[in-house]
Amino acid sequence: MANGAGSPLPAKTVPLPKVKAPEESLNPRMLLNPPASHPIRLRLLTMLHEQMTRLNDQVKRSDDASKAALTLSNSELITQALDEEFQIAKGSSAVYQNLIKSRIVVLKKMKLPIWKEERTKKIAERLPKAVPDGPITSTPVVTDLTPAEEIAFVPRLAARQEGLSRHGYVTAMPTETELETARKGVESAQGWEQCDRCNTRFQVFPGRREEDGALTSGGQCTYHWAKPRRPERVTGSNEPRDLKYACCDETLGTSTGCTKADSHVFKTSDPKRLALVMPFETTPVSDRNDIPGAVCFDCEMGYSTLGMELIRLTATAWPDGREVLDILVRPLGEVLDLNSRFSGVWPEDYADAVPYDKGSQQVAADGTPRLQIVDSPLKARELLFELLGLETPLIGHALENDLNAARILHPTIVDTALLFPHHRGLPLRFGLKMLMKKHLGRDIQVGGSQGHDSKEDARAAGDLVRFRIGEMWRRMKGEGWTKRDGEFFPPVPIEPPVTDTERVLAE
Repeated sequence: MANGAGSPLPAKTVPLPKVKAPEESLNPRMLLNPPASHPIRLRLLTMLHEQMTRLNDQVKRSDDASKAALTLSNSELITQALDEEFQIAKGSSAVYQNLIKSRIVVLKKMKLPIWKEERTKKIAERLPKAVPDGPITSTPVVTDLTPAEEIAFVPRLAARQEGLSRHGYVTAMPTETELETARKGVESAQGWEQCDRCNTRFQVFPGRREEDGALTSGGQCTYHWAKPRRPERVTGSNEPRDLKYACCDETLGTSTGCTKADSHVFKTSDPKRLALVMPFETTPVSDRNDIPGAVCFDCEMGYSTLGMELIRLTATAWPDGREVLDILVRPLGEVLDLNSRFSGVWPEDYADAVPYDKGSQQVAADGTPRLQIVDSPLKARELLFELLGLETPLIGHALENDLNAARILHPTIVDTALLFPHHRGLPLRFGLKMLMKKHLGRDIQVGGSQGHDSKEDARAAGDLVRFRIGEMWRRMKGEGWTKRDGEFFPPVPIEPPVTDTERVLAE
């Protein structure tokens, strides 16, 4: 961080990690009511980009210890120029050209130390917080129980299997008849699907279309990556609060999208279709005595030609948060989009990964551990099963998504989406991020466009379970419950004294 305006970064600045940017072309983003014609916007955008490129080249030639992080790639330069032009373009058309020309002049006159300071601030705003190697709490979780007692207590929080299937959980294997019906439906559809992002009908070609090698039809996908939300009401204001997309602040119905992707994508949640891609399997019986007492579990998913597939699987021991499995997964279909903004998995992660080797750990040049990778979701599931028994509590948030991605039927689940229910009931649920902030005062999922961290999410769910156990046990103690040798005992009922009449009748 610069010591003051215009001062260079200290020579011993710790290198900052790079911020990944989506691939975009130098073409103004679409607006329903643009402030100027496309040629004018493109010309101004190009000038903006040229000045950023000039300053970026100066960073490359500098001897700054953090230049590797401060230097923007070509795609990052384009994204930053697009971001700045888009923010100005969303304002008043009357001042659009004046504002963007002023910014270009500022960049043209800008000295290298000021540019470095701008870059450092931008990185600081967008970087995710580091994830420690154990449970993290801003508000300490106190259960008044030992770890062994917590493990003995947690089965009390397991969800009842009855009724879960109405809310997306798969609790029984699809029958052969159901699978055959689903198979005929897929064949008759001839690859036609509906885009999960923009709702466009398109065709998908697993194995690639023979004549041109295409994986999908329909060209690019234009979409909003965030859901529309209604702004908070301003005190004393009666102005209408139109729904606006959180990603770009555009009003619902006024824009087709603010983000472009190379391909349309789809997903299915129908258990029968999921089972056609990869069969479900019930957690096998285990006689191992070295498995954790409970396991926290989180998956990240991306889009392939077979739908939404598992691309990363993480498991941590509970309650200590120790990592027991964290692997990248090659999907069964060809990758269409890694969904990096949410999954946190990027093409570079696959390129840098090493084949899975239990017990070994390789370190990258920057000192960070290199993720290991397995060849299929089947192998990932097999490795997870090594950590579980039928009665091992499996902990997570909205676990039906993770279980379905790994095609697992498990009878003992502890789902924080069910432990902390929405006041209006299912299918509405509170997000993990909100629950952590409300109950533990901790900010998670702060990586922005970097995506989620499955290890952070798994441990967060585990800490929420400990928080709930603490609440329950304190209430039970108040009711007279006691614990001894890892077991919990209800209060002994006090029998009323026997009256003379009752004694006579008993005789």
